[in-house]
Amino acid sequence: MLTVVNEDGGTPSGSSLLDEIVREGARRMLAAALEAEVNAYIAELTDKRDANGRRLVVRNGYHQPRQVTTAAGAVEVKAPRVNDKRVDEATGERKRFSSKILPPWCRKSPKISEVLPLLYLHGLSSGDFVPALEQFLGSSAGLSPATVTRLTAQWQADHTAFMDRDLAEVDYVYMWADGIHLNVRLEEAKACVLVLIGVRADGSKELVALKDGYRESGESWADLLRDCARRGMRAPVLAVGDGALGFWKALTEVFPDTREQRCWVHKTANALDSMPKSAQPGAKKAIQDIYNAEDRDHAEAAITTFTQLYGAKFPKAVKKITDDRDQLLAFYAFPAEHWIHLRTTNPIESTFATVRLRTKVTRGAGSRTAALAMVFKLVESAQQRWRAVNAPHLVALVRAGARFERGQLVERPKQIAA
Repeated sequence: MLTVVNEDGGTPSGSSLLDEIVREGARRMLAAALEAEVNAYIAELTDKRDANGRRLVVRNGYHQPRQVTTAAGAVEVKAPRVNDKRVDEATGERKRFSSKILPPWCRKSPKISEVLPLLYLHGLSSGDFVPALEQFLGSSAGLSPATVTRLTAQWQADHTAFMDRDLAEVDYVYMWADGIHLNVRLEEAKACVLVLIGVRADGSKELVALKDGYRESGESWADLLRDCARRGMRAPVLAVGDGALGFWKALTEVFPDTREQRCWVHKTANALDSMPKSAQPGAKKAIQDIYNAEDRDHAEAAITTFTQLYGAKFPKAVKKITDDRDQLLAFYAFPAEHWIHLRTTNPIESTFATVRLRTKVTRGAGSRTAALAMVFKLVESAQQRWRAVNAPHLVALVRAGARFERGQLVERPKQIAA
């Protein structure tokens, strides 16, 4: 079909020809994907027939067209319809085909749901969402102020339900803790977001808790950990965090059996801050030799070398390492495959790096609970892309009390060996 294009590359409707091509391409690809999904579903059930030999699962035209808001703009979709006459023997109800690509309730791409929290954290009110997204997407379909308000209310309810959920059936073997300062709508200038991320016995990472706190104080962390314990959370085997956190005092109070591992990234930065810039490159390499050592014995030797090289001139920097020796080297008692995960709080830092870059101080009206809900939804979305720790099968052995030397399994508990 021919389209009239203005000199500036626009169309009579005012939109860019490039945007229209992208939207048309997205519409066709989505239509093809939906057709392929339905065809595969029907082909898989071709042998399902009634007493007269007629197929029980057949095509049945199309559903009414609907607009779906995507990152490419608003796309009109006509989803194929399936007539599934099979009956569930357990419930007696008709079975139904439900598209995994485009569920019946879907009106917007999950990517759009990721954009909305960011816009809120940037200070946009619900009334500002429509013109802002209309400029970006070419349509405001499904994004009225009332819709956005309902979404924010639902996200707040989701965050509340998440923080009230039962933790008795979940076992977090490792845990990372950090206080993230985002400077967004948290009312108190010194408020921060307290974050716990855990590793389940199957090796997968999962957000454990997300709550606002004050100055990462011990009492704020104690309140959060006590709440987790009250909801049934078992003490982690190892917790990883920044040495400056009030978290450690709270951890000793609530989960005294949990071992401590200081974050090497934070510790390295703290040590180098006590040295002149001219000495920092060499000192950084000497510190890396400690936590990259092949085992604890070699790490201890590297600490001795670091002390000999810098102890006389920079005692404060060396003291930051030697004072926390046991907490810094705790990860060596665990599987070697897990060392890269346990040396730092990177799982939290990397998750919040994007959020930090996209947020700023907001002085307008804003709800603390709504802001926390937005941060929660961003992390919840990011969580879908988290990968499991290396050698996930070893996490269960750590929980069971297996002993590791030089990163290798040397003893299995009787209940596992049996």
